[in-house]
Amino acid sequence: MRIGELAALTGVSVRSLRYYDKLGLLTPLRRDNGYRDYSLLAVEQVRTIQLYLGLGLTTEQIAGFLTCVVKNNEAFCNEVLPIFREKLAEIDAQIHLMQQIKSNLEDRIASILADRHIRDGRDEA
Repeated sequence: MRIGELAALTGVSVRSLRYYDKLGLLTPLRRDNGYRDYSLLAVEQVRTIQLYLGLGLTTEQIAGFLTCVVKNNEAFCNEVLPIFREKLAEIDAQIHLMQQIKSNLEDRIASILADRHIRDGRDEA
């Protein structure tokens, strides 16, 4: 199948598919005229790439284990475990930072409301 067909089947832009090809995430055959020719397996590969991108992994991380995942599944791919652990640690750090930001904003809001209440009370006197 040609790149436009793969794009239509997966909902991924032709530009992204060319990028995946450049990174080695997809390996189409080349026709005599230079056009890319994708197998039906490419649809599953693209969906798998999209899944991992949706989890926040980079294309470089995905490239490290994609072949194993597509051929087997995650359960048999030792390469995927450290990447998942690393991503989980990143998410935990982001959650911690967001909790700190939330707490800071809550404190500032409470302070503003308290100041406003004090000023409103003085205005009445």
